[in-house]
Amino acid sequence: MKRISLRLLAPIFALTLLAGTTASQADNLSIEAFYGHYQGSGVAENSDSLYFGVTVRDLDVKIAPEAPGFSVEWTSVIRGGGDPDNPDVRKRTETMSFLPAGTPGTYNTVGATDPRSPEGLGWAAIHERTLSVHVMRITATGGYVIQTYDRTLDGTGMKLKFVNVADGEPIRQVDARLVKVGN
Repeated sequence: MKRISLRLLAPIFALTLLAGTTASQADNLSIEAFYGHYQGSGVAENSDSLYFGVTVRDLDVKIAPEAPGFSVEWTSVIRGGGDPDNPDVRKRTETMSFLPAGTPGTYNTVGATDPRSPEGLGWAAIHERTLSVHVMRITATGGYVIQTYDRTLDGTGMKLKFVNVADGEPIRQVDARLVKVGN
């Protein structure tokens, strides 16, 4: 019986790895799959949630084409704190625009390019069915804060997972479910 030479197997192995990499990139959705208007609610918790409870958030997300890239606008309505029968309500809206980067499925922000600025440094990437937006800021004391918004398409909408980390310690996490309400 003839033995197959290792020299013959090496190129076959390399081609198999290359084909696997191309196939995994092909499994990623395009940014167009995420376009739409989504609404829903979620629960925010932090390390004090055991003692002080969680807060409810109503969320509104719009992902739209913005040539030659796209934009993401998100609004959070936060209900928590104050009198339990009349909680404090805060509303915050942010918008970020993105341009294609050199690698398929990766995007650089427009304007948020300096981690020491109030806007921070932002970028986005698609992995399979998830669009992740990351924002990093360097604090006045030299520490850092990284916020990650994972938006995963699922059925008729998306799952949102927001994680806020400061100097390596998780500060807050929000888990939400949003339904697509428009284009």
